[in-house]
Amino acid sequence: MNNHSNGTSTNGAEKRGRKHDSEEAQGLYDLFVDELKDIYWAEEALTKAIPKMIQNATSNELVEALSGHLEVTKGHVTRLEAVFSAINEPAEGKTCHAMVGLIKEAESIMEGTKKGVVRDAGIISAAQKVEHYEIASYGTLCAFARKMEEYKVAELLEQTLLEEKASDLKLTEVAETSVNAEACAL
Repeated sequence: MNNHSNGTSTNGAEKRGRKHDSEEAQGLYDLFVDELKDIYWAEEALTKAIPKMIQNATSNELVEALSGHLEVTKGHVTRLEAVFSAINEPAEGKTCHAMVGLIKEAESIMEGTKKGVVRDAGIISAAQKVEHYEIASYGTLCAFARKMEEYKVAELLEQTLLEEKASDLKLTEVAETSVNAEACAL
């Protein structure tokens, strides 16, 4: 619901920046904002985690894929800030416990494997788990935005969703064309 119930912005007395006509609509909006904060934190955390993956990768193709995705991820942070602005909410994150776990798992894989193609395969595995989490998150956010008739917001989120899917496909390509084959040849 893109309209405020009384046609004006809410003041500081409201928990959220928008007021909706029904308890359910307000609840969906509140959930939407909460999920935005979650993925915003996750994207910012990834801007710190991806460079560690790049440093640990040995495959040129993997380094290129991760480096490209780091730049795309920085763009996701900026795009999420535009989403927050579009709905008159402050751009702030809240700890994404799923991403904390996925990053810890990636670190564990990197620490537990010898530098080389096996570690590269592990980095791809960890990175694809991250991508799948993000794909699920952005898909849900797109659906929420469309349901609330926030079409501009849905369009922004859809751009990110498509980029996450493209990153996942690129990682699969790197795994299938070089890293996994090299790891099996050891």
